Amino acid sequence: MTDRYAVIGNPIEQSKSPLIHTAFAQVTGQDIEYTKLLAPLGGFAAVVDTFRASGGRGMNVTAPFKLDAFAYATHLAPSAQMAGAVNAMKFEGDKVYAENFDGVGLVRDLVHNLNCPVQGRRVLILGAGGATRGALLPLLVEQPAELVIVNRTVAKAQELVELARIHQSGSVPVRGIGYTDLSDQSFDLVLNATSASLAAQLPPLWASVFAPGCLAYDLTYGKGLTPFLQLAKQADVTRLADGVGMLAEQAAEAFAWWRGVRPDTRNVIEQLTVPLI
Repeated sequence: MTDRYAVIGNPIEQSKSPLIHTAFAQVTGQDIEYTKLLAPLGGFAAVVDTFRASGGRGMNVTAPFKLDAFAYATHLAPSAQMAGAVNAMKFEGDKVYAENFDGVGLVRDLVHNLNCPVQGRRVLILGAGGATRGALLPLLVEQPAELVIVNRTVAKAQELVELARIHQSGSVPVRGIGYTDLSDQSFDLVLNATSASLAAQLPPLWASVFAPGCLAYDLTYGKGLTPFLQLAKQADVTRLADGVGMLAEQAAEAFAWWRGVRPDTRNVIEQLTVPLI
C-alpha cells in the first residue's frame, strides 16, 4: 500500500520537496506518494488533521508554519526544542513526532559534500533568526575553534549565545556581536543565514571577514551569485556555495527518519544546482 507524505506551507508552489522525495523513493525502492499542501494562515492544524485522518504518514514543514508545527507536535526531538521550530513530522496514531533537520543538513553538506570540516575552524554566522537557531547545536557538535553570531540587533545574537551555553556539552567559545564589531576579524567559514539574499540585498558586511581559503556559504538556494556571494568573490574567495546541498541533505534525513533508509543525495543536488556565476 502506498504511504502518503506531503510538504505544507504558504506559499507552496515553489517547493522542491516533491521532486526530491519522489527521486529518493525511486532510488531506494520505497512505495510513497508525496504532495504539496497549501494551508491558509491560521489553518495549519485543520489541514494537518485532515491529512492525518486520510492516512498521511508524515510531513515536511516550510514557511510560515514551523512554529505552528512546534505547537502541534506531541513529542519534540532535542533538535526541534533547540531550534524552537519544526521542519518534519511523523504521525503514529495520536502521537506527532517532530524534528528539525536543517542544522544536520547544513553540517552534512559542509563536511561530506563540500569537504569543509568545521572542526578547528573560525565560524561566522550572519543573522540570529530561526535558521541560525537550527544550525547552532549541530555546528557546535563539530567543535569549531570559535563560533560568532552577528546580527543587526545584538541582543538577539546574545540570546543565542546563552542558548548555546545551556545546550552545548563542549567548550566552544561562542560570541554574539553587531556588524560594527567585525572590522578587525576574519573567519574560515562564513554562513549567511539572513533572508537578505531573497530580496537581492547584502547584509552590512565588508570583505575583510573572509580569511584566506574561506568558504562563503549562503543558506538561500537557487538564486545564483547572490550579493553575499558576489562580495565574497570580489574578495578573492574561491570557495562559494549556496544552500542546495543543505536542502537535499535535510530532506534525506527526514526520508531516513520516515522510511529507515537514507538515500544518496548526489543526483538531486546536481539536478537542483544553479551555477554561481
